[in-house]
Amino acid sequence: MGKQILVKDVMQTNVETISPLASLKEALAKMKEKKVQSLIVDKQHEHDTYGIITYTSILKAVFAEDGDIDLLNVYDIAVKPAVTISKDVEIKYAAKMMVNFNIKRLLVVDNNQLEGIISMTDIIATLFEEL
Repeated sequence: MGKQILVKDVMQTNVETISPLASLKEALAKMKEKKVQSLIVDKQHEHDTYGIITYTSILKAVFAEDGDIDLLNVYDIAVKPAVTISKDVEIKYAAKMMVNFNIKRLLVVDNNQLEGIISMTDIIATLFEEL
C-alpha cells in the first residue's frame, strides 16, 4: 500500500440512527428493514455522545433476560460512548483501534458531529482492492 488511505476514503456515510428511548424491538425491526447489523444511538443534546447498538449487544441482552426483551430500551444495552475516530486519520490506525478495543466498528465524528461509520469489513475490502 503505497498511498495513504484515510478513514474518509473508506467510511460509510449513510448511517442508520435510533433514539435511545426506542424499544429494543423497534431497534430490531429497523435493523431488519434497513438490512444493517448496527444502529447509531442519537445524542440527546449537543454535549452528549453517540452510542452504538449491534447484533452482539442485542444477543447478550436476550440471553441475560432469558429472551424477555419487551421492557428493554435501546439505552439499556447501547454502548455509550461509542469509540470514535476522525475522518482524516489513516485507516491503519482505525484497524489498530478495532484490534485494541476488540470491536468491529468505529463512529467517525468531527467536532462531536456524526460523519459516518467505518467497519472492519470496510477496511478489509479496501485492503483486498489494493492487492
